[in-house]
Amino acid sequence: MSSNRKILAYRRENGRVGVRSYVAILPVDDISNAACEAVAAHIQGTIALPHAYGRLQFGEDLELHFRTMIGTGANPNVAACIVIGIEPGWTKRIVDGIAATGKPVAGFWIEGNGDIATIAAASRKAKEFVHQTSGQLRVECDLSELWIAAKCGESDTTTGLASCPTVGNMYDKLIPAGLYGCFGETSELTGAEHLAAARAATPAVREKFMRTWKAYQDEVIEAHKTSDLSDSQPTKGNIAGGLTTIEEKALGNLEKIGKKVSFIDVLQPAEAPAAGPGLYFMDTSSAAAECCTLQAAAGYVLHIFPTGQGNVIGNPIMPVIKVTGNPRTVRLMSEHVDVDVSGIVRRAMTIDQAGDALIDMIVHTANGRLTAAEALGHREFVMTKLYRSA
Repeated sequence: MSSNRKILAYRRENGRVGVRSYVAILPVDDISNAACEAVAAHIQGTIALPHAYGRLQFGEDLELHFRTMIGTGANPNVAACIVIGIEPGWTKRIVDGIAATGKPVAGFWIEGNGDIATIAAASRKAKEFVHQTSGQLRVECDLSELWIAAKCGESDTTTGLASCPTVGNMYDKLIPAGLYGCFGETSELTGAEHLAAARAATPAVREKFMRTWKAYQDEVIEAHKTSDLSDSQPTKGNIAGGLTTIEEKALGNLEKIGKKVSFIDVLQPAEAPAAGPGLYFMDTSSAAAECCTLQAAAGYVLHIFPTGQGNVIGNPIMPVIKVTGNPRTVRLMSEHVDVDVSGIVRRAMTIDQAGDALIDMIVHTANGRLTAAEALGHREFVMTKLYRSA
């Protein structure tokens, strides 16, 4: 492992550290996607984030929508943001939330203006933001200033034996130095929830975790399942990889949080951590794109994704580093693998060495190396919706 724990990153107006510098074109709602994509097509150096929701949502579902929208625009990997909605009210709410970080942001709405005028005005402002932000220089920062999230996907037996323990080893080394970490996948902890609860930093956090896990179990899983979670948890890919029960999958999943670190708080979906540096649990779906979208909206700037059978997930604003310990996946899906830790299952590499290799890749990625998902154009941005719209 390199002894250099310094990185070159972007220092944002609120002091946070970003490892990418995007001008994001953010639609408030699904019917503003076309306008956002038109702006991104006209102005180089921008990226549109189309999604499927934002109309007639209400209650907690609407609050989650706003948290996700504001958090995405406020993420330190976003240098500036254009927000486009159908009407001014919700557009302004999102603009104001992003503006609180000090980031350059402007809002536009289509009602009373039409697509063409809105696209023209937003394009002019987007071009201005590109000129304003594209010359920003990276500055030296400490690696521990990063916020790094994790989830696993297409898991198999090697995930719990190799790639997830690699992530846990990284967290054990970096979180005590001041890193912010995050894990989630509430339903995927089923069968190991008591072991996760035991890693809570305080009795209050432990109680909050169990209350969150039980609510997901009772109000989501039990309320809507048929006979069981077959074809969902575990997936067919998990079963093909040797994980025949959710309990087996959960035990491997939990290896991501390491051996030494306790989690210090439980976050709502897309909620930014507020208790200081440390490991956090976030209440999320186990669906890869949803979980990554929520973690990016909470402010995490890098994502570590251990996989067994092979998963191609990316994110438009948060680089996703793929780690696998499956030699077959390395052989057949090498273009998707950033860190090969298959030496663990061959007994040619220790978990400690694998953790060091992952830290080295984090440094390279923070300094600008494109991840496999970025190079292949994976930009999955999937909002979480809690219930039907009005």
